[in-house]
Amino acid sequence: MVKDSTRLESLKKEIMVNIYKNRMLLTSERDQPEGWRLVSGLWSPFYIQLRNLSSFPETMRKVGKAMTIMIKEAAPAVDKLVGIAFSGIPIATAVSIESGLPACHTRKMLGVKTEADLQRALADYGQHSILEGVLKDGDSLCLVDDLVTGMESKMIARSQVLAEASKRELSDVSCNDVAVIIDRQQGAMERASEVGLRLHSLIRLVDEGLAFIKPLMSKSEYKLVSGYLADPSNYQNRP
Repeated sequence: MVKDSTRLESLKKEIMVNIYKNRMLLTSERDQPEGWRLVSGLWSPFYIQLRNLSSFPETMRKVGKAMTIMIKEAAPAVDKLVGIAFSGIPIATAVSIESGLPACHTRKMLGVKTEADLQRALADYGQHSILEGVLKDGDSLCLVDDLVTGMESKMIARSQVLAEASKRELSDVSCNDVAVIIDRQQGAMERASEVGLRLHSLIRLVDEGLAFIKPLMSKSEYKLVSGYLADPSNYQNRP
């Protein structure tokens, strides 16, 4: 257990450094001076884009190893993974290969952004599968994705999985765990608790992720990103 914990800490640092070096974490000082306008409407001086992880197989291999350790320690009852389309699918595959846990994946449902949208979309799908892979009664599933800000997309994925289990006439499938690489620490953990999900985050961006890459950043770049994470409202006077 001690060996795994030590190895996990090392892997987390290596993964976060690789994410920054390979520009899967972009900043306004280094990459795009105008910054980013998020879906929420907030301006941000940094942007995390992990969809390119598959282009860096060594980093993906480390993700598979690290998330395997995390899931087995934090959620030992989990016996199957579900990659959330699209970003979570290659991650779930990497974890499956490393851990030996079988994996499924959700299908992308266009226009579905809320659970209400999902319920409307389910009627249109009819008999088409909304989850690919083998499910059976007794499965304890863990949703897998790249990062988390809120919990809406994870809640939709859980509802999608359970709806598919019902379509397959399964009555004993649980889906209460979520594993992600990065938690932006903007309320997801609290929200997960409220809706009965257990969130397992490999790297907490505020508490540890930023410290891992601080030596690689300029002083002004680090000050900008860390200041924003402490209080985004101070940075919203942007055109």
